[in-house]
Amino acid sequence: MQWSHYIAQDKISASEKFLYELDKLIDSLPYFPFKYRKSVYFDDEYIRDMIYKGYTIVYRVNLKKDRIDILNIFNKNKPPMH
Repeated sequence: MQWSHYIAQDKISASEKFLYELDKLIDSLPYFPFKYRKSVYFDDEYIRDMIYKGYTIVYRVNLKKDRIDILNIFNKNKPPMH
């Protein structure tokens, strides 16, 4: 029983770390909005793909509104929903 509890806690801890790191990367986008590649899913220079630990974060650089719009987050093995 204790071993399974440890494994469950480890997975929760890993998930929390993943989300924390992903959040930091997303928060940094306004400082370097064109850091990541032009999206392979859209023919638009302002739509970019950030790859992080097997996930793709598709975002749009919206210069008119001075913001970053997250369009989709998906595992690289699954196609994005349009």
